[in-house]
Amino acid sequence: MKSCEIEVKKSRFVAYAFELKNVDEVKANLEFLRKQHKKASHVCYAYVCNINGVSEKCSDDGEPSGTAGYPILNVIKKKNLSNILVAVVRYFGGIKLGAGGLTRAYTKAASEVLN
Repeated sequence: MKSCEIEVKKSRFVAYAFELKNVDEVKANLEFLRKQHKKASHVCYAYVCNINGVSEKCSDDGEPSGTAGYPILNVIKKKNLSNILVAVVRYFGGIKLGAGGLTRAYTKAASEVLN
């Protein structure tokens, strides 16, 4: 597991990257993050797994549709990675970022954790 943190207008975005041995590990890793970050507003994620066939999924976890999960998935695909889960935990800082701001923040957090 690798992690990094960024701050955008008082909101904290903590990004994690997990290597996957199978798709079943996704649920366990997300449960681990939700236990570690009980006060977080959102745990958004995306994964690509090529073990036993291609599987990919993304989730906005309550953020406006298309502003979190899909941008994270795009970062994974642009870097041609597979067998990886990237999750970004958001702590709301009180300032709304708007759809564009959210997309940029989740993209930046995912990019930084994968660099």
